[in-house]
Amino acid sequence: MTHSPFRKDIFIETAFARRFQAMLYDAWDNRSWHLIVADPGAGKTMSIRDLQKRAGGRSVLAVVAPKNIEDEQALGDQFFGALGLPLRGHWRTRKPKLMGHLHQYGTEFLIVDDAHDLSMPHLMLLKEVTDQGKLQYDHLLGVCLVAAGRGNTIPLKEILDQPEPTWLQWRRRLDSLQPFCRIVSHTSEEVRDILATLEQVYQPLLSQLNLRQWTSSIYAWLTQPALDPTRSGRVTMDNLMKLVVAALEWSYEAKATDVRAEWLERAAELLVLRHDTLRIIDGAFPRIEADQARVAEPVQTPESVCEPGDSRDGKSQMGEHATGSRDFDESLRGLGQALIVASETTPARDPAKGAFDDPAPGLDVEAPLRRLGLWLGLRRVGIGSRPQSLHGLHVPTKLLFDPLKKLAPVMTIAPNQLQSGKAPVQERK
Repeated sequence: MTHSPFRKDIFIETAFARRFQAMLYDAWDNRSWHLIVADPGAGKTMSIRDLQKRAGGRSVLAVVAPKNIEDEQALGDQFFGALGLPLRGHWRTRKPKLMGHLHQYGTEFLIVDDAHDLSMPHLMLLKEVTDQGKLQYDHLLGVCLVAAGRGNTIPLKEILDQPEPTWLQWRRRLDSLQPFCRIVSHTSEEVRDILATLEQVYQPLLSQLNLRQWTSSIYAWLTQPALDPTRSGRVTMDNLMKLVVAALEWSYEAKATDVRAEWLERAAELLVLRHDTLRIIDGAFPRIEADQARVAEPVQTPESVCEPGDSRDGKSQMGEHATGSRDFDESLRGLGQALIVASETTPARDPAKGAFDDPAPGLDVEAPLRRLGLWLGLRRVGIGSRPQSLHGLHVPTKLLFDPLKKLAPVMTIAPNQLQSGKAPVQERK
């Protein structure tokens, strides 16, 4: 089996990584304690791994918070494993030795990733071990709890705000100036810088690769509410890499020298419009050639979009046969099995036998979808009143994602238009 050359883990020193690592280095140098929050998929784990490699040895010890195991031993075993020590013996005999091992190996800084999963016993263990280090070894440790969260939420704050003396002592260990920190993701200009780096990384595979020309369109797609629910106007590294890598893979398989617009559009559609679409896989396993053939099909232009009631609705014969009360998902034609997405209940042949007057729960989505179409400005091209799928957008991808067209799906973003820290979401008028 041939593995994709685009699926290898690479660390890119993005603007987020620089901000995040600067905070970690500061905590390491000052032996301070912080609770750091960033968006899911922002690039926290990759940045921690890179910092660990640069530090070398065991001076920086990074572990992942135990999942669904609340007892202190689960976290303690993580530290023993990170030190490369065997887990032999009972926990009550190994626990007092943990700080001794940290002192012996010269550990100066502890990082706990996924800290939002920490329990009270885990937090108590951190306090106990670091207290022992200060009392018995005069060995101070910096601690950073790295958590995932959106908006202004601060994980663990409810625990740390409890009035008991233990939590007052724990809270006192946090840095006095920056106890809780949020590291924000990428602006439009920072996305452009990342795309420039990706051009250099993948030019041996696509000799004329030019991703920066698509910066505004990519940024607009990745700040849609489906991927940016808090409307922060920031792009996470995970979403950016998913979109770009998918388009690069399709271009590479087609032996192209640059990424094609159709494949960027297709990747963006899968991420945004079909974010929650259930794909039915049946028959022959889907192949790259089938996906490419589907993506390479002619795309409707705004002039060819059918008005409501027009018989030229662009659907296949199978779609016309099946859509008496359902929408046919044309994007899955290469999978060997069509995906029929119900948008209303199918009328029974005999109304007297088992027919319901109201649609089933979850299918009554006509009004919300019409509002979504209006929010996206789709009425201008005669789409707002067309039959909708569950994601609510039967929109030609060429119309929604083409930096060369003057008609933008949600907003028009010019180079250098956005400033760092300003939300870019603007309703179309």
